Amino acid sequence: MTAPRFLLVHPVDAPPAAVWEVLTDIAGAPQVLTGVEEVEILSDGPYAEGTRWRETRSMLGMTGTMELEVVEAEPLQRTVIRSAVGEIGYRTVFTLRELVGGDTELRLESVAELPLRRGPRALVDGASARFGLAASKPTMTQDLADIAAAAARRAR
Repeated sequence: MTAPRFLLVHPVDAPPAAVWEVLTDIAGAPQVLTGVEEVEILSDGPYAEGTRWRETRSMLGMTGTMELEVVEAEPLQRTVIRSAVGEIGYRTVFTLRELVGGDTELRLESVAELPLRRGPRALVDGASARFGLAASKPTMTQDLADIAAAAARRAR
C-alpha cells in the first residue's frame, strides 16, 4: 500500500533566509501560526536535528497537543519534522527553493508512516492516516500562508 500523503506549494515574497528564520522559530510559532496556541520547547540549543517541542493547536473545533521532533535540518533548504498520533507517524517535509528575483517557493509534503500490519487492522490504519492527512491539509495550507506573510514582513 502506498503511504498516504499530500503536497502543498506556496510562493513567498521573501528570500529563503527570511522564510527559514520564520520556519525554524519554534518559540515564536504562536505569534505566527493562526492555529497554534502554545509551544513548549523540550530540547536545548538552536533549531537542528533532535530539536523537540510540544505544540498545542486548534483544529476542527478541538484543541490538541502533539509532540514534534526535527529529524533532518539542512539550513535554508529543507527540514523534516516527525510527529505521531497513536501508532501512526507523520513526516512533514518543508523544502525551500529560491526563485528568480530572490523570492522563495515553499513546499510542504506530509506523509503518513503506517505500522507494518496485514488484514483488517492495516485497512483501519490506512483509513485513519488518510483521514488525519485530510483533516490537517487546510491547517497546513493556512500555516504556509502564515509563514509566507511573516517572512515577507521580516524581509521588508
